[in-house]
Amino acid sequence: MKKFGFLLGTLLVITASTASAQMDASIKLNEVMTDNKSSLIDEYGVRNAWVEIANISHSTYNVRGMYLTTDRSVLDKKMSVPERQKRMSQIPNGDVRTQLSGQQTLLFQLNSQPARGTLHLSVKVDSCKSTWIALYNGNATQLIDSITVPVLKADQSYARISNNGTAGDWEVKSADRVTPGIQNVTTVSESKIEKFKREDPHGFGMALMAMGIVFFCLALLWITFTLFGMLMRHMDTARKVAHQQPIKPFTKTVEKTAEIGHKTGVILQEGLKTKGIDKEVYMAVIGMALKQYQDDVHDVESGIITIKHHDTGWDDEYQQMTHFHEPVLPTTHIAPKIPTGPELK
Repeated sequence: MKKFGFLLGTLLVITASTASAQMDASIKLNEVMTDNKSSLIDEYGVRNAWVEIANISHSTYNVRGMYLTTDRSVLDKKMSVPERQKRMSQIPNGDVRTQLSGQQTLLFQLNSQPARGTLHLSVKVDSCKSTWIALYNGNATQLIDSITVPVLKADQSYARISNNGTAGDWEVKSADRVTPGIQNVTTVSESKIEKFKREDPHGFGMALMAMGIVFFCLALLWITFTLFGMLMRHMDTARKVAHQQPIKPFTKTVEKTAEIGHKTGVILQEGLKTKGIDKEVYMAVIGMALKQYQDDVHDVESGIITIKHHDTGWDDEYQQMTHFHEPVLPTTHIAPKIPTGPELK
């Protein structure tokens, strides 16, 4: 029974240790600044070097009791735990800010004094040298995360690019891109504006690009309005042609010619059937009719009726065909003499 209890207790300790180790692995160093000239200022008006840690999981974890250090000698596995703890700074208890929820960050002041507050640690940082900084668990034996920070310029930081990335996924961030207290969302080391300034310091490229855009837009407008004008002109021409009336004199001439031709055909047919009239008569009549039409004797305007009779004599057979009649000699009429005066007697 005692052996069973011992085994059960050992199993529970191992399980708890494994779970604790998995939670510890969710805490990462996130961003470090070693030369703070105009960045964050603490509640005492002092600008210190600082380090930011992040909980990359979605579970809440308390970082109290964990250790931060910049002393590489703690990597000696033969070093005793008490000796290692002396070379580290422990995150104290009693502050609710150490309770990190998922995806939350927490910033600690370095080169400071723990008496100034829970987030002030005595970890030593030299801004003129590269700095190795490490995070250990509460037993001061398990290394959770570490990073070597290169020598940085004033107000630059060294930050993790990806929350769950490896130690190699870090970048140097300029002063205007430092993100203390929030997640590192920057994924490139140089912004587009900075890149454009670097590649075109005098602004010639910007000027040419702006002028090119303006001229392209003007050319596009010219082409558009030219094509639109051509289309409108063609539409106007087509509309005029569609609504244009035929020329009245020409139309009337054609109609009258057709009418005369029809009547001429009828007359010729009737004249051939008759034996008393020569074809030359009809030809003369037709010629006279065409001459009268050419001299505008008859009206050809639409809607006008000739009311006044105009006798042309073109159908007078006696005058037109004189060779069919004998000439009539004029007769002399002698009036009788009326007697007067003495002759009556």
